Amino acid sequence: MPRIKVELPEKFNFSTAIDVRITDINYGGHAGNDTILSIIHEARMQYLQYYQFSELNIGGAGLIMRDLVIEFRKEIFYPAFIEVHVALANASKASFDIFYKLSIHKSAPVTDVAYAKTGMVAYDYTNKKVVALPENFRAAVIH
Repeated sequence: MPRIKVELPEKFNFSTAIDVRITDINYGGHAGNDTILSIIHEARMQYLQYYQFSELNIGGAGLIMRDLVIEFRKEIFYPAFIEVHVALANASKASFDIFYKLSIHKSAPVTDVAYAKTGMVAYDYTNKKVVALPENFRAAVIH
């Protein structure tokens, strides 16, 4: 079976630093796969907040995750901080992808530790249905 490869966009328009906590370390002595998911979730929340949105309100609709892909590249050890670069791409009427590049800055040179993609869909939680991306969200975030 072929390995998953996340094809990253050339440009990222947001980044944030997230500390690795001792509680992120698993019995293997490195950050667990659930930690990577938590880190990209935090980065997504910060990305949306940067544009004054949240997962529950992107200008009249919420967001729901359609799919998730993580390509693990290197182990993450404690202590360290991860720089997460975030980019939005592949927008359609009701959905888009968010790409994440996680790099560790514990020592030179900077090392990429994971790439990820989440497929996000505009969602009306009250009526439980997919809706179009709000125009104010498109104008602010989709480049």
